[in-house]
Amino acid sequence: MNLFDLKGKVAVITGGNGGIGLGMARGIASCGASIIIAGRDEQKAATALAALHEMGANASFIVADVTKKAECEALIAQTVAKHGHADILVNNAGTSVRKMPQDLSEEEWHHVLDTNLTSAFLCSQAAYPVMVKAGGGKMINIGSMMSLLGAPFGAAYASSKGGIVQMSRAMATAWAKDNIQVNAVLPGWIDTELTKGARRQVQGLQDSVEKRTPQGRWGVPDDMAGVAAFLASSASDFVTGTAIPVDGGFSIAM
Repeated sequence: MNLFDLKGKVAVITGGNGGIGLGMARGIASCGASIIIAGRDEQKAATALAALHEMGANASFIVADVTKKAECEALIAQTVAKHGHADILVNNAGTSVRKMPQDLSEEEWHHVLDTNLTSAFLCSQAAYPVMVKAGGGKMINIGSMMSLLGAPFGAAYASSKGGIVQMSRAMATAWAKDNIQVNAVLPGWIDTELTKGARRQVQGLQDSVEKRTPQGRWGVPDDMAGVAAFLASSASDFVTGTAIPVDGGFSIAM
């Protein structure tokens, strides 16, 4: 028995056209699942699809603004129309505005919360009846070490990612009866376009992260592949409502 066999399964990954999302897509694809990348940047998606196709994955792209309920519903409907089902949902779409709390505008606050948290709620709502009809499914919500820790420049981001963990727990308890497992992953400092922006804004961040992280380095997107494969597969059938840090030990270090 291969607990990680995902042949015949279909995974929808929001924000899967780069960074953490692409790393998770590669992990799930390596187990045999078909991949649907959802996002707004078609050029970036083309590069991601090329990388997935190179490893032999069946992967395609659907344009969607996942902050809008109708587009989340259309994303799932198009996936079902193409493949007949949607078994795995990775809510990865995310953004950040790095400002002190007193400097955040109301628009910036809502932009971060809508992109990081509301989109995950809306996509999960859209996927739920499809998974119920299929007899079960897997939902993976991307939090952050900021789900656990505080940072002066991260009021909106940390609020959204803390919300991801609690939303995952609530959905896990609500949908366990439907054989849907809902879990959160909490990435640490991963080398992506998003964190390159943080390094430009926060002086000394590169070195301070390396010094605090017990493994002594920044993560890379492919460090997310293993946890994605685990939570998407039957290996995690009795795991739900968890929040798993993937951070090289950053969140436990003094």
